[in-house]
Amino acid sequence: MYKILIVEDDRVIAQALASHLGKWNYETKCVDDFKNIVDEFRRYDPQLVLLDIMLPFFNGFHWCQEIRKVSEVPIIFLSSANDNMNIVMAMNMGGDEFIEKPFDLNVVTAKVQAILRRSYSFQGTVNVMEYHGAILNLNDATLVNKEQKTELTKNEFRILQMLLENVGRIVSRDSIITRLWENDEFIDDNTLTVNVARLRKKLEQIGLTQMIRTKKGIGYMVEQ
Repeated sequence: MYKILIVEDDRVIAQALASHLGKWNYETKCVDDFKNIVDEFRRYDPQLVLLDIMLPFFNGFHWCQEIRKVSEVPIIFLSSANDNMNIVMAMNMGGDEFIEKPFDLNVVTAKVQAILRRSYSFQGTVNVMEYHGAILNLNDATLVNKEQKTELTKNEFRILQMLLENVGRIVSRDSIITRLWENDEFIDDNTLTVNVARLRKKLEQIGLTQMIRTKKGIGYMVEQ
């Protein structure tokens, strides 16, 4: 499930966007603190931002520049100020798309879907994996769940990725060891046990308790 941060001070528009995108299985959050938008961005860690231009305190151009200092996340500008200068400014500040108000919610959704496909897929290879709202980023080996984020080691990442590729099925210990051994680092049964224990601890720290099940004498699995 992709997370979308909505930076819109008109509560009616913000809630309409959140409600509509929610019907398409996107997780959304509407910004409440317009003085500290970057702080909310960091805490929520979204995959896309919908950003109004006319905002309290500082405009959307300012916040786009601030977000660009810490992230390359796609940003879609929303504005009734649709003259060419504003469109050019939006793109020059780091925006990826410009949608004119008033807009059709279905058009916004279509543009969101298109940008997410371009940003997180390449030749059919998806760069994130989702499990019950938790997002595993395949680019930087991080896992995010309910605004909490943890960084995984190479082995922890490979174990979790393999289990998520086989949700609902048992993955044998031998199969996992073979996968981990691809990096030419010697992995034995005890090493696997230690890595799984460390991975479980990190999962628990971000609220994913009992995500990995042990099938005694066989291997591990993530249930559907």
